[in-house]
Parts: sequence; C-alpha cells; structure tokens
Amino acid sequence: MVKLSNSEKQLMDLIWEQGDLFMKDIIESYPDPKPAATTVATLLKRMQDKGFVGYRLFGNSRQYYPLVARESYCSLHMNELIEDFFDNSSFRFASFFTRRSDMSEAELEDLKRIVEQEIKKKKQ
Repeated sequence: MVKLSNSEKQLMDLIWEQGDLFMKDIIESYPDPKPAATTVATLLKRMQDKGFVGYRLFGNSRQYYPLVARESYCSLHMNELIEDFFDNSSFRFASFFTRRSDMSEAELEDLKRIVEQEIKKKKQ
C-alpha cells in the first residue's frame, strides 16, 4: 500500500471521521484558513489514483468515500515501523512503548486488561 502525504492524510482523516462527503462538506470541515477547491480536488484525484478514495456521482457533484479503512492503513504502517525500528519484534515495540510513553497508571491497567484478554483468546 502506498503512503499518503501529510496533506492527503489530513484529508483522509476528515473522510474517515465524517464518512461520505461532497466537496463543499470537505472544504467546510477544514479549519481556517480553508484550502482552495482546486487544492482539495488535486488531493482527491491523487488519492483516487492511489486507491484510497472513490466517489459516487449525484448529477454534477461527487460524493467521496474511503476505499481503505483507517485501521488497515494504520496497521500497515505500524508493521513497517516495527520492522524498521524494532527488528520485526512486536515484543520489543510493546516493551519500548510501555516504558517510554507517558501512560498513566489507569492507561497501563487498561492495556494490561487488553493483554490479558488476548492471552485468553490465544489459549482457546
């Protein structure tokens, strides 16, 4: 899967968060200063070419929708990160993450519960 540029990722985040959007909805969703319609159209065209968004025609208007789920995109790049920086070891990544992040005790307890649930699933 191809990576998105920062501008494309920002636009894709809008589409993932809000679902199917028309051009006017996309532009309204941007914080000020809003990009020009031509800029958004260029980004959408590049994202179509990369296989990230599709559209449905409603008269002369296009309603854009995601072709790739956020979780799939994130998972792919997380796996690349683990491969590149942690010698393809999820354990090394998880160990680094839990030691180096600023997680609160409550967040660590939540993570512990998730790990325990995954262990139970593996045992079944």
